[in-house]
Order: sequence, then structure tokens, then C-alpha cells
Amino acid sequence: MWSGLLTQRVSLPGFWFSSELSVYSCLLSVASVSNCIFRLGGSIPSVPAQTSRVAAAPAAVLSVLPVAKKRFNDHPFPYHTELELEISTLTNLGIGLGRVDLPIAECGMRIADSKTASATASPRAPDPANPHSAVRDPQSSAAAGGSGWVVMVPFALPGERVRVRVFRNHKNYSEADLVAVLTPSPERIAPRCPLFGTCGGCQYQNLSYAEQLRWKQRHVAELLRHMAKLEFPVNPVIPSPREFGYRSKITPHFECGLRYADRGLAKPTSAGAESPVPAEPSEDPGTDPTAGLSVPSALRDPQSAFPIGFLKAASRFALVDVPQCPIATDAINAALPAARDAIRAKAAAGGYQRGATVLLRHSLEGVTSDYEATITEEIPFAEPVPGRAEAGLSATIVAPGSPPPATAPAGSSANPQSRRCEAPEILPNGRTQSLRLRFLARDFFQNNPFILPAFTGYVREQAAASGARFLVDAYCGSGLFALSAAHRFERVAGVELSATSVRWAQDNAAANGIANATFLAADAAAIFAGLDFPAADTAVVIDPPRKGCDELFLRQLVAFGPRVIVYVSCDPATQMRDLALLQPAGYALTAVQPFDLFPQTRHLECVITLRKT
Repeated sequence: MWSGLLTQRVSLPGFWFSSELSVYSCLLSVASVSNCIFRLGGSIPSVPAQTSRVAAAPAAVLSVLPVAKKRFNDHPFPYHTELELEISTLTNLGIGLGRVDLPIAECGMRIADSKTASATASPRAPDPANPHSAVRDPQSSAAAGGSGWVVMVPFALPGERVRVRVFRNHKNYSEADLVAVLTPSPERIAPRCPLFGTCGGCQYQNLSYAEQLRWKQRHVAELLRHMAKLEFPVNPVIPSPREFGYRSKITPHFECGLRYADRGLAKPTSAGAESPVPAEPSEDPGTDPTAGLSVPSALRDPQSAFPIGFLKAASRFALVDVPQCPIATDAINAALPAARDAIRAKAAAGGYQRGATVLLRHSLEGVTSDYEATITEEIPFAEPVPGRAEAGLSATIVAPGSPPPATAPAGSSANPQSRRCEAPEILPNGRTQSLRLRFLARDFFQNNPFILPAFTGYVREQAAASGARFLVDAYCGSGLFALSAAHRFERVAGVELSATSVRWAQDNAAANGIANATFLAADAAAIFAGLDFPAADTAVVIDPPRKGCDELFLRQLVAFGPRVIVYVSCDPATQMRDLALLQPAGYALTAVQPFDLFPQTRHLECVITLRKT
């Protein structure tokens, strides 16, 4: 759909390349990008403590391992060809990217005809406006988008010289495993999680947090430039108050029964003793990197025969056993062992016919695994609230699930696993000091409660700064944005396709004493039909799913014609795609603010503000 937006750039399915070698995904999920370091049974190469920096040399083919592969595409590299190259950038999927020239292939010879081949590398001068761009760029400058064959290397960082092993060739790029880091980036750090690189959940634990934020800002700016065709300043990313221990919900998976047998995996025989697991079956038998290899020692432990965890990096099916998750809250990690034991015991007794997903959700009531449980989340107000001092309350914001400060009111629980759920405290001016929302544990809700005060506060202020008197929350759910902003507007309306969510939002408005908010169960074909707000005095907040807004919704939004649109997105690629459609309808971009709701991963939330011209 978007291939026509770019010219003179390498075309990869689901990716965009800028002239600085940045890569973008439009609608590609992280699971669809291959990353097979651990298919070979190894680990992420460690960086020696005393690593001498080496002069940047041309990228070169070091060796070719003669492995016969059925249906393997051996152009331009035979299977397991080793290369040395420099990483010039990170893609917005969190993958390192470098380029190598293929002069032999250009002369009509195949790379397979030679055991070694040179690939030139030319330096790129630092960009004075961006000091973090001072890296060597293994490309020639023959074309605006850069020349040379693209090599994607997970877990490699910009500025590093690395040795890699090719495991897959695509039409115009290759994927390779990271074998060794020859010259490490000064921003490389030791990952906290021992499963980093095996588990597909995190991409950036080997990168300093400050540098994670800078790359996320850069990715948003480049998506804006190449998908929306706009040069517009992107604000620095608002960091998460917690770099680890922030996720209030995780959903580990497991396989058993028919699905387990279908995949060639050993079925669990008891709660504590499972039969050994065979080598992972290939998703593509013609390019299976595990062919002919013994099962890695790391996968021979009993737990791995019945893994309960997350998808393996680069896999659509294989699971990694995850006994602890450093990005989950302490309360979730404390509850995880018992939940895993219960699953294994039930599976051993034949209690599961197929695989399932486990829910662990941390809220004010504690940690629950019941999908139908009613839970409560609390969002303190980020801005100063009149009456706070008179009520003798601390100005410190306490995020849900964290121990209160020493100045917290008497009676507050300091146990992050079980906090008493009480009605919001009413201040002398009639306001509550925080917003409390109730909904089902299975319902969608932002999973980093520690950044929600700043996040919801920014959305509220962007909507109110337009001077609008009315607010519409077009994907309102249980009322997060509508109710957190209600005190800044004369009237607020939440619109949802789900009648169940509307009922929760109505109950939450009543429980928080918010009388100027109404909620409507809308029809998809007539989202704004039940509103009586004048469009010229109305702000609309939209927070669509990852796929972005569909065409029907965008047409209705433009037809309604609000004064300002505050667009919240968990996928800036689809957000910028929609922005490109809203601009011709008379909406001008006024602010771009990313928020890091997901430290250690490639994901982020981005808020853009559009005003009607």
C-alpha cells in the first residue's frame, strides 16, 4: 500500500529505508522478523572486558561452512557464510543493520563461486545536529538511499564491528546471527535477564537506557519524514519512571496435548519430571538452522520439555521457559512460581487438551490469574490539584502497586502484592486525588502504571490547550482518557463499540464522582451520530489498536471535523500512515511526543496533536 511513498530506496517487505539506513515497518509484527541466534544452541556473544578497538576494515566474507540445504536460497551467500561488517543503524524493530557491497556478483559471478569476497566500506561523517550519528557506515554513496547488500543482525548495535553468520537470504537482504562483537559500542551494557536474546520479549537490554530513548526518538522522526512526508521536531521521549519491574500484566503461554504432539515435542509425564525435548522443528524445513545439530545443553533441562513462557526470538511457535521476567512487577514475579507449578500439575493430570495463555495481572487488589476478576487501577493526577496542601497530602505521585512514601496517609498498605482498595479520597474542592478505574482483568489497559500520570496528563493538556469546551474519547474503553480529562472540559463523551466497556466506563464515572461525562455504545458505521457537541468547540482523543484507524473511522472523523485531534498510538508506523491521510483533510501537526511505556523493548507510545486549519 505504501510502496509508492518511497523512491530510490531498497524495498523490503514490511520495511522502509531512509538515506541514513533506517528501517521502518508499516504493518509488520516483531515476530515476523527472523532472529535465529539461539537456533544454533549458542548464546549472545559476550564482549571481552579488554577489547581493543580495531581499525575499520572493509567488510569481508571470512568463511563458508559447507552445509547442504534443501530449498535454501544461496544468493548472494551460501548457508552459514561468515562476514565481518559494521552496524550503521537500528531498525525500528530493534535489529542492527549493516551493508556490504557485492562487486563479484556485479561482474556476473556468484558469491558462492568464491570462498572469500571483498566488500568495501566507506566512512560517514558525523552529523553536527545529531552527535549519535557519528558511526561508520558500510555503504557507498552511489545512491541517495545507500548502496550495498543489506544484512540484518539482531542484538548488534550501531557503531559496532561484528562477525556474523548468514542463515537466510531474501530477495534484497540477508539475515545473520551475531557470532562475535569485535568492536563494541560504548553504549553496550550487560543485559539483566539471563534469557535476553532467547526470549523474544526484549530487544534492547544490551543498550543503555538513555540510548534506547534517543533511538526511539529518532525512529519516530524518520517515520514522520518518510511516511507522512513531514520534517517536524520530535520531542525527547518521556522516560518510564521504572526501567525494569514496570509491567503490571504478563501472559505466558504453554503447549500440551494435541498441539504439543503435533509440533514433535515431548508431552509432560508428571509435574516434576518431563521427557527430554527433541530439537525444535523447523518452521521452514528448507532453511532449518538446527538440522544436523544436537539439542543445545540449555534446552535439556526438565523445564524446557514443558516450557511456560513467551515466544522464542524469531519463532512463530517455539516457546522459551520463563521462570522470572525482570520487566514484570515484583508482585507478578512473586506469584509466577506457584502459577507455573499449578499449570504443570494440571497438565500432568491430563487437564489440558491444548495449549493456553496464562494471565498474571497486578492491580490494587493484588495479583490475579482470573480472566473474569474485577480489578482496580489507580492513576494519580500529575498536575497540582487545588486543595492538596490543605488536605495534608504529599505532592509525590505514587504509582499503583508501589509502596507509598513516608508521607502517605495513615492506613495505606506498603505491601505491593495486596493493597486495600478503597473509594477515592475526596479533597476539599470536591476533586479526588486520583482516578480509580474498575474493569475485568482480561480487558485492555495500559500495562505500565508508573508512567500513566504523566501520559494521561499530557493527553489531557494537549486536548485542553486548544480551547475546546468539549471532549470526545473515541476509543474510550473503561474511560481512561475521558475520565482523567473530564475536569478540564464542560462535557465529555466516551464512544465505544463494546457495550460492556461502556457500562464499565459509566460505573467508573459514578464511582469517581464525575458528573459531566457520558458514554455511548456506538455503531461502527456511525461513530459520532449520537453526539450533540459542536465540532468547532470539540477535541477528539483517539487511541486505536496497533493496526491504526480503519478507513471508515477516518472518514467519519474528518466528516465530524473537530477542532483538535490528539492521536495516541502504540505503533508510530500506522500512526504516521494515518497522519498522511489526515493532513489533506485540513489538519496540521502541532506536536509529537513519544512516551516510553515499554523500556528494554522496541515498543513505545506516541502522541501527536493535530489542529484543524
